[in-house]
Amino acid sequence: MKIFKKNDKRLIRSWSMFDWANSAYNLVINSTIFPVYYTTITKNAETGSTTVSFFGFEFVNTALSNFALSIAYLIMAVGLPFISAYSDAAGKRKFFMKMFTYLGAFACMGLFFFKLDTLEWGIICFALAAMGYIGGVAFNNSYLPIIATPDQQDRVSAQGFAYGYVGCVILQLICFVFIFKPEWFGITDPSLPARLSFLLVGIWWVSFSQIPFRFLPRNRPSKGKEAMPFFQKVKSEFTTVLGQIKQIEAIKRFLPAYFFYAMGIQTLVIVAAAFGQKELNLGADKLIASILLIQIVAIGGAYLMSLLAKRFGNIKVLMVVVFLWIMICGASYFMANEYHFYMMAFMVGLLMGGIQSLSRSTYSKLIPTHIEDTTSFFSFYDVTEKLAIVIGLFSFGIIEQVTNNIRYSALSLGIFFLIGFLLLFPVLKFNKLQIIQNN
Repeated sequence: MKIFKKNDKRLIRSWSMFDWANSAYNLVINSTIFPVYYTTITKNAETGSTTVSFFGFEFVNTALSNFALSIAYLIMAVGLPFISAYSDAAGKRKFFMKMFTYLGAFACMGLFFFKLDTLEWGIICFALAAMGYIGGVAFNNSYLPIIATPDQQDRVSAQGFAYGYVGCVILQLICFVFIFKPEWFGITDPSLPARLSFLLVGIWWVSFSQIPFRFLPRNRPSKGKEAMPFFQKVKSEFTTVLGQIKQIEAIKRFLPAYFFYAMGIQTLVIVAAAFGQKELNLGADKLIASILLIQIVAIGGAYLMSLLAKRFGNIKVLMVVVFLWIMICGASYFMANEYHFYMMAFMVGLLMGGIQSLSRSTYSKLIPTHIEDTTSFFSFYDVTEKLAIVIGLFSFGIIEQVTNNIRYSALSLGIFFLIGFLLLFPVLKFNKLQIIQNN
């Protein structure tokens, strides 16, 4: 096993490259090209109908994609605690990080074959890619308290997200060449540029992930559990970590708050492009440009929130940011033109980069430094987020399915942010005291 020390710049850069690698999925597949491509090919140009048939069942197109994501997230939410418990007990953190990365990357490559007549194949690959992304991120997050001391974790978390935003923007620009200048490559099939983008995401994801795979350390098996049978090993590790979490009051109070505001954030980011196309009739170029703006602004947002947290404390900054998200949800209902959408994109980018980075580092600070089984600890954080997304996407999809109006769905997300905001109040007293005590 490699010997390493915390706050090593080379190791932190290597860890950050995982965000660089997998954020291409989050931008191209979750936020820009795939949503635009999907909503375009699943809309009947003659009748304007957005209903599609999936294994013989009829769905509104965007509701179907939201349901597929919800199921993928639900599967991962149920399975992650047990997988991470086994990875800690058996010393296989990096093994599972690789496994989920390859699953997600090859599923993205599989989307190259997605057309309307292969809808079922496309939705399955879409869901598998999400599962790979979720699993990879969970194991990558667990390295944060391993590679950085508590006083550096806000900065290191922000650096990881910044690397991710830069990396995905670079790949997005490469994809733009195929999308906006297909004639340069003799492309006549209008679906090919988008499908090439999906293929490139998978290649990018696999290629740059080799850097953290090479340099990040493996974890040691939990003491006394090396020879245990598989299920006994999982049960023992899961029970141990759950018992530790129950004794850390700050984590017990933080996770419910995170659950509700993450429900709003992740859902809003995922459905932003579909909202712009369905309600404002923005073209693919304007939609993708606005989402690209979000990524660029988010770089500054991540570092800005890190600096503010250092001055005012993590929880206070999180409360202000969550309150601003409530305002965004209310404003989205009244959005009337593309300029409103661009203004909203700027605010979403600024707040998204900050709240994602700061939430990860806040949770990391609440984990006592003597804890080695950080994968299991972070699995509860990631499961909280994924369950939140499941409920958020299902709520969004059901409201749209019933009302056939995506604006009501966007407005409803404000309720989740409001609950999260209120639940952060009890965490305030742990803002400094609990972090100091644990570490």
